[in-house]
Amino acid sequence: MKQHLVERELTSEGPRTRDGVAPRRRSVTVNLAESPLTWLHARGHLDDRLFAAGECLRADYERAQLGPSVTMRWEAVRIRGTNGNGLAPGERQFAARQRFDGAIAAAGKGLEDILWRVVCACETVSSAEKALEWPARSGKLLLRIALERVADFYRIG
Repeated sequence: MKQHLVERELTSEGPRTRDGVAPRRRSVTVNLAESPLTWLHARGHLDDRLFAAGECLRADYERAQLGPSVTMRWEAVRIRGTNGNGLAPGERQFAARQRFDGAIAAAGKGLEDILWRVVCACETVSSAEKALEWPARSGKLLLRIALERVADFYRIG
């Protein structure tokens, strides 16, 4: 796994980048390349099944190209042939979109927000809780419920 380590100052509000104004007290090293889902799994908050479900959802999100596009796409355009599974690139993208939509629907009303924010948008659980105006420490529980349903959708045993 690629690492991008950054030193952050700890304040009463949480980690903060040093700007040279405030005196340095305590600091923590943060890996910016680590997703919130990986962080939760590495610290035992998610079991392997829930982590795999989240990774499947994120993979379908990426394959369906649902994220914002900042620039022109430079992928090579295939004129003839298909890959081994018999689908053209557009068909693979459409199939991934259908799987993604099905998994989000399987999570259930009210849980798709936390699921999308943490798994696809890579927001931290606490950031998602604040954005959704949920009580502190409620996001992890609801994320686990959503991931259980997604794991059932993807048939991850």
